[in-house]
Amino acid sequence: MKHIYVDNAGTTPMAPEVIDTMTDVMKNTFGNASAVNFHGRQARFILDNSRHTIAQSINAKNDNEIIFTSGGTESDNTAIIQTALLRKDLGRHIITTSIEHEAVLKPMEYLETQGFEVTYLPVDQNGVIDINDLKKAVREDTILVSIMMGNNEVGSHQPITQIGEFLKDKNAWFHTDCVQAYGVLDIDVQTMNIDMLSVSAHKINGPKFLGFLYKRDGINLPSFVKGGDQELMRRAGTENIPAIAGFAKAVEILTPEIKAENVQKFMELKKHLVTKLKENQIDFEVNGLLEEGELPQILSVWFKGYESDRLLTNLDLAGVSAAAGSACTAGSLEPSHVLKAMFGKNSPRVSETVRFSFGVYNTQEEIDVLVEKLVKIINRGK
Repeated sequence: MKHIYVDNAGTTPMAPEVIDTMTDVMKNTFGNASAVNFHGRQARFILDNSRHTIAQSINAKNDNEIIFTSGGTESDNTAIIQTALLRKDLGRHIITTSIEHEAVLKPMEYLETQGFEVTYLPVDQNGVIDINDLKKAVREDTILVSIMMGNNEVGSHQPITQIGEFLKDKNAWFHTDCVQAYGVLDIDVQTMNIDMLSVSAHKINGPKFLGFLYKRDGINLPSFVKGGDQELMRRAGTENIPAIAGFAKAVEILTPEIKAENVQKFMELKKHLVTKLKENQIDFEVNGLLEEGELPQILSVWFKGYESDRLLTNLDLAGVSAAAGSACTAGSLEPSHVLKAMFGKNSPRVSETVRFSFGVYNTQEEIDVLVEKLVKIINRGK
């Protein structure tokens, strides 16, 4: 049985070019980038070039604004917790949204136990905040605003440029989790007035356990990981040069032309799936907006009257890998906090939703097979 993978928001398969790059570096460049000897200089060359490639991808002013981390979670934790500890004498108020990833929400909960006050902005039924709610929430003692660019469960796109414009003259620093948005949405930290930004490599066909934190010059956060002086004393630990080289290769692959092609492909796959469901008279609704500008790779679907855990189990048995929500909470019995924020905790959507997320290796033929299997499962369950 050929398995169909439509859980790319959870993780993506590594691109062959990435694997080749990492294999070559593992074989031939084993030095420690902090060493001043020949092998260390070889590793440092790869590290510096990779940092440059990634800095350019978001229009950072200089390469040293990029800090390599173990992934999006560490990047989020570093930006949030270290900002709070550094700026606590200026204020103890932080703003975020009710639909952030756990990598943002859990640090916020921790800071609340440390005497910080966190405002959680609500979202509408499309999963988008009202910019006026943010403007009303900002206070003199607000030291940080952390709002994700694109939601990992429903694909909603927050008004990041408007937020950055409003905050640029305020006391609060602006952080955004771009783990799902990076690689599909255009990101310019200058025009968007972003102070800090988190990304994970494995969402763009790169390696797992690697990401970066963009930190605007002038923001001097203490190292979150204590130890050596790597990453210009901003993140201790010997750099994973093969993975960093692979990450840079994944970014290089995403030229503006390729990115545009991917976005168009994902939208076509998304719309094709919706069309086929309608043709087969499946009773469903899309959670969020099915429009240009939202995250093109994510489609959240409410299958009315069919519990998501049962549907996912049957899909898995039929050879289809999908998800109910974030992979980081997939093992939990707790319903999606994103759907509860959008529709209320008593809405049937909370327990009857499946997320399909597309990647560069998916095809329309796979979607046809997916729908065929899905229709059989749903009709059998009636």
